[in-house]
Amino acid sequence: MAKQSLDSLLDQIQQCRICQDHLPLGPRPVIQAASNAKLMIIGQAPGTKVHETGIPWNDPSGDRLRLWLDLDRETFYDAEQIAIMPMGLCYPGRGKSGDLPPRPECAPHWHPQVLPLLPNIGMTLLIGQYAQQRYLADKPKTLTETVKAWRQWAPRYIPMPHPSPRNTLWLKRNPWFEEEVVPYIREYVHQQLEKK
Repeated sequence: MAKQSLDSLLDQIQQCRICQDHLPLGPRPVIQAASNAKLMIIGQAPGTKVHETGIPWNDPSGDRLRLWLDLDRETFYDAEQIAIMPMGLCYPGRGKSGDLPPRPECAPHWHPQVLPLLPNIGMTLLIGQYAQQRYLADKPKTLTETVKAWRQWAPRYIPMPHPSPRNTLWLKRNPWFEEEVVPYIREYVHQQLEKK
């Protein structure tokens, strides 16, 4: 069987209705990818602002993430360089203390189809516990312990806290993240994106 093209797969993803009965705002898969992308960002799931615009990380969390990466919006949204694929491609709805977790059907169905079509990914940022649980073997129990152990997976995978404004307290309590991990990511990303 011939290998499916990425464009064809992305078209299929846009038509996905696997969990539509569980999505309060309906399906609107948000993904960015091109076959020669060098960096992959795997987060949790779109929030309401991202759902409305269809643009990944188009919110205050995205502003902080771009600051961590030292990338402008134009570079960040260049699919030829950066792929973005959350654990849940659609907005999952709200729970008691924020957005619900990503839908469990999504990543097992789509990630194994997309990733083989992105052969140039050198680093994958795993943002939040859901991405880390899926992609990191032998990870510690807590997000903080996992992020502290980042060197054991670098540069292929980098576990990160969510850049949400809600995590400002975590960042204040764990200054080593912005002192050690962020500069490493920035240097790697800029070196990779400068390669033609």
